Amino acid sequence: MTEPQAPHSPRTFQSLLITGGAGFIGSHVIRRLLRTQPQTRIVNLDALTYAGNLANLADVEAHDHYTFVKGDIQDADLLTALFAEHAFDGVIHLAAESHVDRSITNPLAFLETNILGTATLLNVAKQSWTERGCMDEALFYHVSTDEVYGSLGQEGLFSETTPYDPRSPYSASKASSDHVVRAYHHTYGMPIVISNCSNNYGSHQFPEKLIPLMIRNIVDERPLPVYGEGINVRDWLWVEDHASAIEVILTQGWVGDTYNIGGLNEWRNIDLVHKLIELVDARLNRPEGTSKALITFVKDRAGHDLRYAIDASHLEERLGWKPSVTFDEGLANTVDWYLQNQAWMDEVTSGDYQQYYAQHYANRG
Repeated sequence: MTEPQAPHSPRTFQSLLITGGAGFIGSHVIRRLLRTQPQTRIVNLDALTYAGNLANLADVEAHDHYTFVKGDIQDADLLTALFAEHAFDGVIHLAAESHVDRSITNPLAFLETNILGTATLLNVAKQSWTERGCMDEALFYHVSTDEVYGSLGQEGLFSETTPYDPRSPYSASKASSDHVVRAYHHTYGMPIVISNCSNNYGSHQFPEKLIPLMIRNIVDERPLPVYGEGINVRDWLWVEDHASAIEVILTQGWVGDTYNIGGLNEWRNIDLVHKLIELVDARLNRPEGTSKALITFVKDRAGHDLRYAIDASHLEERLGWKPSVTFDEGLANTVDWYLQNQAWMDEVTSGDYQQYYAQHYANRG
């Protein structure tokens, strides 16, 4: 199988495994699919590491079609048992170590989770779908990143045919996992789709990431650390739009195809910080520009890619998807959510949510 194959009609799923569903993007995907795919039962498998937070899904915890399982994608026995119990006909694979700075400090954790974990999941899915004779009706959806493509100069865009050129342990681990997924497709006939997205922003994001970190520090009047001169450029994708793109690719994507998902919003880091200062200061009734003095330029990150920018035309032309909000709309929505949910931010920053949910699920047996 070398050429992508179009589905005969939109797919539906009886039982869907979503890995990493307690994370930032995963929680938005689960919440959306429970609303828009009422026939589908969803199992959320998450190891609940520092960025996994079940408080993100508190509003759907009791949903009849939702089940949470705490576990690691490297645990083949657990995966085999889950496939046997739930007879999954689809997988959305989001579980990953995902923070570049942490990958520089601890690269082996990223290689183990992102490469070996993905391979373990693929192998169990292949065995299950082969034994059940449902390979042709199933789908393995691997969610990846635009960072696999490396760094752009001042011009150009990443397309689905851009050669891979990862520059960090994180992006190298994701590039490797992309290759493993494609190898299972070409070698074993595994029905797969892959998407590579740009930087996500929105509610429920762990506050080590740029936008929630800056919002929190502006509120608390703490330094706003900016790498280098702040000239690195990123394309920003509202997480709600990413979730809608994932649903479109899940139900309509061509088997064997790859889709780049971008928000069509390129911003230099320093310009984005100034935009956040403007929004937060206004909402806190501070004089315009009050928080600009908090900007602190720090030593640049090792291997810091200059620019990412996505060409999402393939996704729009083939499946009809495009972003639903402007960056101004999405960013205003995001700032308002964090300002209205500072208790959530405090719990996430302190780590208290991990202790609560560890005890909560222990009490449930």
